[in-house]
Amino acid sequence: MFDTLSDRLAATFKNLRGKGRLSEADIDATAREIRIALLEADVALPVVRAFIKQVKERAVGSEVSQALNPAQQVIKIVNEELVGILGGETRRLRYAKNPPTVIMLAGLQGSGKTTLAGKLGRWLKQQGHAPLLVACDLQRPNAVNQLSVVAERAGVAVFAPEPGNGVGDPVKVAEDSVVHARDKHHDVIVVDTAGRLGIDEELMRQAADIRDAVSPDEILFVVDAMIGQDAVTTAEAFRDGVGFDGVVLSKLDGDARGGAALSVAQVTGKQIMFASNGEKLDDFDAFHPDRMASRILGMGDVLTLIEKAEQTFDQQEAEKMAAKLQKGPKEFTLDDFLAQMEQVRKMGSISKLLGMMPGMGQMKEQINDLDEREVDRTAAIIKSMTPGERAEPTLINGSRRARIARGSGVEVSAVKNLVERFFEARKMMSRMAQGGGMPGMPGMPGMGGGAGKKKPKQQKKAKGKRQSGNPMKRKQEEQAAAQRKAAGQGGAFGGAGAAQSPEDFELPQEFKDMLPPK
Repeated sequence: MFDTLSDRLAATFKNLRGKGRLSEADIDATAREIRIALLEADVALPVVRAFIKQVKERAVGSEVSQALNPAQQVIKIVNEELVGILGGETRRLRYAKNPPTVIMLAGLQGSGKTTLAGKLGRWLKQQGHAPLLVACDLQRPNAVNQLSVVAERAGVAVFAPEPGNGVGDPVKVAEDSVVHARDKHHDVIVVDTAGRLGIDEELMRQAADIRDAVSPDEILFVVDAMIGQDAVTTAEAFRDGVGFDGVVLSKLDGDARGGAALSVAQVTGKQIMFASNGEKLDDFDAFHPDRMASRILGMGDVLTLIEKAEQTFDQQEAEKMAAKLQKGPKEFTLDDFLAQMEQVRKMGSISKLLGMMPGMGQMKEQINDLDEREVDRTAAIIKSMTPGERAEPTLINGSRRARIARGSGVEVSAVKNLVERFFEARKMMSRMAQGGGMPGMPGMPGMGGGAGKKKPKQQKKAKGKRQSGNPMKRKQEEQAAAQRKAAGQGGAFGGAGAAQSPEDFELPQEFKDMLPPK
């Protein structure tokens, strides 16, 4: 949603790089470009004015003029001010001292309240709570049935005593749900209320009646991030008519400009608490202003990536895999490779995961063009192999590759490429598990002279030295290298010296065994 804004800001900051000092003219030009970028992204005008004023005041002060890198200092200021208009610190849910905690969802029809109720219920369950979804939208056709389906998919309980479709009293349902939650030991209630196509008196009155009946601990206003400036207008109307404690952004994965979402917290004075960025139930999480600002500025979101990995990867399985790799590369099989790949897939869309990594903003087109089905094709190839072939891929010769290709519906070259990639991955993972660092990185622990060992003078002299074009001189160099190797001063791995020519490079036997037969 914020791709256009991110690209515009990145282009603006690129013009600052390489400048030793920033003049007032540079700062004015930068502020003008940022203002245009924010207005094009549909950010509310009062928010843009306040933002630009604050950035300019800080940029013309000693904070930038005395900095070693003024351009980076300006980016830091913009980042901090973005965090400010997004709400500052992360706002957490307030839970009642005496359960159940009542959370009421309010918003217009079509904003995604019912689906979001299921996402919030699933998220609460993952946090160790026992949520109950309550169907108080008795106006919209099939709203009650939709909430029941969503609750079943989320694995949480639902309270829906009325059929809906215009039948039933939503206020009484809300009151009865509190008694039901206490009887069934649910500690959190999520009340899904009715919406309208626009703000009207009936909508406000019904929402206010439900609020008065159950005294919710949190009223969350659900706003569609794609509706532009109407998001701010609607939020102000709900704040004045019913009141709410926090904002939930839905449909953040849309392709609208989305700047209104940046305005809601600043205009209403209420923080954004949750964000929904996809159709799946797990495309939902707490909103972190600092992480969102980091994404907008193209700096990635490493913390969210780590949290997703911690939620997905099994700690015992990870320790078991590390122990396998410590024993040697041959212990890591294609079955393990497939298991690791499926674990990554559980984290969500690979495109979204790559987008959270720093520096990936420059590769948006490649990431967007990424074929997610490639993972499925790789899994199909591995599953078309016999258990013996998965355990020992060196067995896979030409005829076996043809058989595997037919079984998985791919070209023979795809099977060959997969096996080659597996060998490279196994080699790298084994080296890293043994504390060796990345292959081909001299000076890293376990490479060349090993961790912490001082390199002898002979290696320093030979570093970067090319072979002589004189045949006699080259022969003398090769003989000297052979003598050092015989004396225990050189070696391909772990020795004190470095191989001087391809003939001197000797693979360990365990790596030779991994290579396919010639």
